Amino acid sequence: MGPLASVDGDVDESEARQKIHDLLLTGDNRLKQGVSAAKIRQNYEQALAVAREHGLEEGVRPLIEIRLADLERLAGGSPPPAPPEA
Repeated sequence: MGPLASVDGDVDESEARQKIHDLLLTGDNRLKQGVSAAKIRQNYEQALAVAREHGLEEGVRPLIEIRLADLERLAGGSPPPAPPEA
């Protein structure tokens, strides 16, 4: 049985949500620590896979897409977006 499997073999939704949260947090922390983009991407993609497997993708995908886009921007050396004008 995997780390998210319960006694009857079903995955508890709250456990899946916690796993997604942990993967996103790990990716975010790695980003702050300057870890390679490949490792950060792996965390984000794992979070998306867990969400997909447990029917949570719709709520999680936008958050992960933003993180992946930011990761690409940072890895590519693009300048940050201009702040909105007041």
